[in-house]
This record gives sequence, structure tokens and C-alpha cells, in this order.
Amino acid sequence: MNEFFASSVYAGTVLTLLFFYVGMLLKKKFKSAIVNPLLIAVGLTIAFLVSTKTEYSSYYEGARYISWFLTPATICLAVPLYEQMEALKKNAAAILCGILSGVVASLLSVLILSVLFGLSHREYVTFLPKSITTAIGMAVSEEMGGYSPITVAVIIMTGITGNLICVPLLKVLCIKEPVAKGIAIGTASHAIGTAKAMEIGSLTGAMSSLSIVVSGVFTVILAPVFATFY
Repeated sequence: MNEFFASSVYAGTVLTLLFFYVGMLLKKKFKSAIVNPLLIAVGLTIAFLVSTKTEYSSYYEGARYISWFLTPATICLAVPLYEQMEALKKNAAAILCGILSGVVASLLSVLILSVLFGLSHREYVTFLPKSITTAIGMAVSEEMGGYSPITVAVIIMTGITGNLICVPLLKVLCIKEPVAKGIAIGTASHAIGTAKAMEIGSLTGAMSSLSIVVSGVFTVILAPVFATFY
């Protein structure tokens, strides 16, 4: 199986898309937030690689093409943002302060938990970019000397968790303002969370899209500063 994936150009891509399609079918059937297509695809892929004893490097040879669409897909999120430009102008100061607060809270939580669990410095900086999009998070992790593959896994799990719990959590906290919802979701759980924000509403999705970009910039600036704290 290793030889098959290593020699096949698109085998990894086809397998990944197939598992994601299975996740979409299950999502439509059960209509539950827990049945997340991305989470299902990840679980099925891991199960397949383990059961067939296929090395990740062999699988990735054919699956890497999917990652090429990550940056263009992120850029496309600018479309709903453009459509809500007036709302952005009216709430610019509050939006920037909200995103900055979210970024600082994310970095500070990683610092506190790293101290409590006795993580090494390299492990600590690996977790710092957990709440920003993968394309930026990998670069930040590598720059600070972290384990970039683990950073990718943490970013994905952060996004999936945000996608799953954002709606009930916003209800519990009685947050009803669309702008506030979008900022919270986008800052905490990047593009995967933004997919859920789009379902909530166009304004919420637009603010979440903006948060991805701005929180990424703030994290690039602040993460190296926090890296010196531990």
C-alpha cells in the first residue's frame, strides 16, 4: 500500500475527498453538530492509514495538492467581508479591540497551561499559533522553532472544536450581536469556525472572515513576544 500511494499522483487526494464526502452524507442524515464532515474525514483517514500500515509520508505524496487550495480559499473569504464593508467601518474600533483581546487571551492561555503542565519551550511555541489559519500558523511555528506538524494538528482540532461548540456556547453566554459572534468565532477557531459562522448569517460570517486575517497579523506580531516569557 505504501508503494501504491507513493507512486500514485492523486491517490491521497481521492481518498481524502471520498472520506469527506462520507462525512457530508452523515452530516445530512443525522443533522448534528457532532457529526462534523472534517472530523469524520480525519478519523477515517487515520483509521485507514493505521489499518493498512500506510506511512503518512506516502499518503501525503498524493494528498498534498489539497493544501494548495488553502490560501486561495482563505482569500475568498474576503467576498462576504466586502459585502459588509459599511458595518466594518461603523464598528472598526470595537472590532479591532475585540480581535486583539481574543488573540491575547489565546496566547496567554497557552502560556498558563504550558507552565502548569511543564512543557518545554519548543512544545510551548508549538501551541502558540493554535487559533490562526494553518497557512500562517505553520510559518509562525517554524520561525519560533516549534514542531510544525503538531501545530497543524492543533490548529485543525481547535477549528473543529470551535465549529462544534460555538453555537451552544454563544447561547449560554447570551451573545446575540452578529458582529460579536463573528469576532469570537473567527478569532478563536479560524476558517473551520468561520464555516459555521457563515451558516449563522452573512454579517457574522463576514466579521469572522475579517477576524481570521487580523488575528493572524496580531499573532505574527505577538507570538514571538510571548515566546520569550517561557
